[in-house]
Amino acid sequence: MASSFGAAMEALDRSSGSPEGFCRPFLDLFPVTGAAVSTVGNVLGSETLSASDEIAARLDELQFDLGEGPCWDAMRSGSPVLEPDLRGAAPRWPAFAAATREDGLRSIFAFPLAVGPLRIGAVDLYSLRAVELNRTQIRQADAMAGVVGRHVLRHALSAVGRELDDTGNAFSRRVVHQATGMVLAQLDLSPDDARLVIQGHAFATERTMMEVAQDIIDGRLRFSKQRDAIEATE
Repeated sequence: MASSFGAAMEALDRSSGSPEGFCRPFLDLFPVTGAAVSTVGNVLGSETLSASDEIAARLDELQFDLGEGPCWDAMRSGSPVLEPDLRGAAPRWPAFAAATREDGLRSIFAFPLAVGPLRIGAVDLYSLRAVELNRTQIRQADAMAGVVGRHVLRHALSAVGRELDDTGNAFSRRVVHQATGMVLAQLDLSPDDARLVIQGHAFATERTMMEVAQDIIDGRLRFSKQRDAIEATE
């Protein structure tokens, strides 16, 4: 196990300039189905940097849209969040648990991306069957997330002052930020309220925020104030 852990840490070191390589070492070492690495919160924004598969990417997107889930708790607490049985009697994230039921999600674990006191995101590991991580595995995953966190922060700092090209990141949520600006201008709202309008419309129409945001940017969806209400025109 020690040599496998060492190999995983070396693989993460080699992936410093390539987020696509962040997930594989976790899958090789732990009994999970998939993994995702994301920035979460106000420091670097909420963005999926790497995902092993479509379900992993969807789990991140759901957490961003709902504002709840293990990645949020891991980022806020700075500690691992462990849920070996999401289908338990009293799920700690009711909306997230309900939204993932069709995916067959059973276990999910989140480890904070932190550099010193700075908390910038999380690594999510999920399983379609109920599994548990032992103490050694928890310590190892936490240490690996620490390596990823340093890579992510170093990359973010190196990007200060220059434009970033998001075309290489299939999970970019820049479209949500752009749509938020458009709704802000349409309704004369604060950025937080404009984002809530997008989030509320996505919930009401049972779509993701990224899908709604793309419609706004493409001109297929507009919002306007009608007396005391906000109306959507498609």
